[in-house]
Amino acid sequence: MILNPTQVKTADHKPNVSLPNALLRVEALALLIGGILLFARTGGAWWVFLVFLFVPDLSAIPYVINLRVGAISYNLVHTYTIPCVILIAALSSENTVFIQIAAIWLAHIGMDRAIGYGLKYASGFKDTHMQRV
Repeated sequence: MILNPTQVKTADHKPNVSLPNALLRVEALALLIGGILLFARTGGAWWVFLVFLFVPDLSAIPYVINLRVGAISYNLVHTYTIPCVILIAALSSENTVFIQIAAIWLAHIGMDRAIGYGLKYASGFKDTHMQRV
């Protein structure tokens, strides 16, 4: 089990949320809200937002190959880098479709992190940089 030294085990062996973990979750919630607001600002259809909100989770499919390949795939799709690059390029060209894609993608990452799902370690799907889920 991955525990931060500031975390304390409870009776059911789940760590209490530490201050850094709580701050990461608040930060993620801000990203989720920001992605939703950005999408709304572009006038996107909400059914599109809901349909594509869970598309990044398809990156977990390579876990059927092995833990290492699954973690690499999942982590590449669940880092802020790619959607931020897309967003910067889309904003500079005023491309609404790509702004919406980046907004949905960032909202997805924010949603995952707000509920405690983080980047994965190759030791197992449940071992994340935020906690063991």
